[in-house]
Amino acid sequence: MIKSYAKINLSLRVVQKLKNGFHDIQSNNLLLDLHDKIEITKTDKKKDIIIFKGPFKKMVSSYKNSIKDTILNLKKYKLISKKNYYKIIVNKKIPVFAGFGGGTSNSFFLIKYLVKKKIENKIKNIFEKKLGSDLGIFSFKQSFQKKLGCFTQYKKKYIFTFLLVYPNIKCSTKYIYSKVKNYSERSKLNNIRFNSKSYFLNEMKKDRNDLERIVLKKYKKIEQVIDLISTQKGCYFSRLTGSGSACFGIFKSRKLAYKGLKIVKNKFPKYWCVVSKTI
Repeated sequence: MIKSYAKINLSLRVVQKLKNGFHDIQSNNLLLDLHDKIEITKTDKKKDIIIFKGPFKKMVSSYKNSIKDTILNLKKYKLISKKNYYKIIVNKKIPVFAGFGGGTSNSFFLIKYLVKKKIENKIKNIFEKKLGSDLGIFSFKQSFQKKLGCFTQYKKKYIFTFLLVYPNIKCSTKYIYSKVKNYSERSKLNNIRFNSKSYFLNEMKKDRNDLERIVLKKYKKIEQVIDLISTQKGCYFSRLTGSGSACFGIFKSRKLAYKGLKIVKNKFPKYWCVVSKTI
């Protein structure tokens, strides 16, 4: 069984639009213990069988999805045999179109499992072009993205507890980035050398997610969620992750995070809401 972990962007700066149409970004990223489960076995059938189950299965297309694209490209580039066929069952526990990178995570951990070795730059470059520029996030448990596709692991690893809320909104990354009109300066912080947990948190609190303003303008109720999380006891700060629509609050303790969860669930009973921590 493969664990496919969710990511969270503590901050995200959009610094410029590139000639290829993509946006260059800087971000601070953590992997969480929230994960999809992928079961994979070889099959005698003459085709790959991909089955999605779990709370978010209906939000994944059976015709076009990251698992199918990953297998096709692994065979195309002869990283696995074209003669092998697989039955793959994905238990989708990570919300889809939420900013947690679930689809890209599925691709990364499936590639890592099937290739049976460290994902080299050549392989990573191929799949970043085919499947998404944020594939490299999943190479490290905690990292700083200096520019598009360039990730560096933090020198120190910290344990953080999060309250995560998904307000049942499918947020299109392509649409959100299409609305970016203003760009930020590059961060001058040496983010991989934070020497204490408190300093790290203070710097992250002072930073921002440049996509948040665009998302909140389109989806007003997400702002209500962020505001509610931020007022809970023990919350350092609350923010949107990635292009959304999921929100997070980072808390002083697991106990306080669960108290916050109870209040958020009472206010928004239909929203998906969990407590998670870094891996």
